[in-house]
Amino acid sequence: MTKEAVRATGASRGHARALPSAKLAQLAEGQLGWVLAACARVMRPLVRLAVRVGVKHAQLDELLRSLLIEEAQRTWRDKGTEPNLSQISLTTGLNRKVVTSLVRDTVERLPYSEMSAPAKTVTLWLRLCTDDPSRRKLPINAIARGPSFEAVAYKASHGNVHHRAVLDELLRLGMVTESGDGFVELDADGFVPAQDMRSMLAFLGDNTRDHLLAAVSNTLGGQPAFLERSVFAKGIAPQDCERIHQIARTRWNALHHELAQALADAFAQAPEAASARMRIGIYAYFEKGPAPASKAAADESPPSKEERP
Repeated sequence: MTKEAVRATGASRGHARALPSAKLAQLAEGQLGWVLAACARVMRPLVRLAVRVGVKHAQLDELLRSLLIEEAQRTWRDKGTEPNLSQISLTTGLNRKVVTSLVRDTVERLPYSEMSAPAKTVTLWLRLCTDDPSRRKLPINAIARGPSFEAVAYKASHGNVHHRAVLDELLRLGMVTESGDGFVELDADGFVPAQDMRSMLAFLGDNTRDHLLAAVSNTLGGQPAFLERSVFAKGIAPQDCERIHQIARTRWNALHHELAQALADAFAQAPEAASARMRIGIYAYFEKGPAPASKAAADESPPSKEERP
C-alpha cells in the first residue's frame, strides 16, 4: 500500500477502513506518472548526449532492458532471494525469452574514475600546492630532500603504477608541462581530462550515478539521509550567473582540499577489511531561459501611435 493510501485510510470503531481497490489503483497510477516524469527529467541530458554522438534507439533500448534486469536482480537479492527467470520477468515486464538472452555478466567499457592513478596524483599534488604554491613545479625524479613528482605519484598509486606512466598520461591530457631541466609543472586546478572523451565519460557516469543514488535513496526513505541539496533562482542576468558560478568554484577549491585530506587520512587509518566507498561533489549549471510571457508579448505587439515613426 502506498504512503498516500495509508494516509487516506480512516478509522471506524477502532478498525482501519481501507480504500476501494479502484482508488488504490488510481493512486498507484498517479505515483507511476510522477516517477516517469522524474525519469524523463533525469534522462533528457543523457539522451542529448546519446543523440549528439550517434547512439540509436535500438542501442538505448537494449541498454535499458539490461539495466532493468540488473536492478530487478539487485532488488530480489536485497530480500535474500536469488531470482529465477520468471521472477525477473514479472518484476521487469520483459518476457522470459528477452530475460534469458540478456542475463549475463556485465562488461565494463569505461574505467573507474576512483581507480585512476593520474587523478589521485593530481589530487595529492594540489594538496601540496595548498601548503606551498611553489610546489606546482617539481623535479620529476626523487632527490635527497624535498618532494618530487616520482614521490607524489608513488604515494598516490601506492607504488602500483610507475611514475613515468602517470606523467606520460598527464602530459597527454595537457594537465602538466615537462621542461628540459628535469622538472614538471602542474597546469590544472583539478583532474578534468577534457582532452580524453573516454575519461570524461567515466567521470560523467560515476559522478552523476552517485549524485542520483543519494537522491534516490533519500526519496525512497533510505537511512541515514544523504546530503543532497541545491539552491536555485530564475530570472537573473547571465553575467550574474557566471559571477555566482565563480563563487562556487572558489569555495569548492578550498573545500576540495579539506575533504581530500580527510579521505586520505581515513584510508590510511582504515582496517585491512574496510570496503566502503564515498564520493562528495558539487555542481553548478545555468542556461538562458525563454523571455517572460508578458515581455515576449510586448515585443511582438505593434508599436502604439506615439511610438511609431
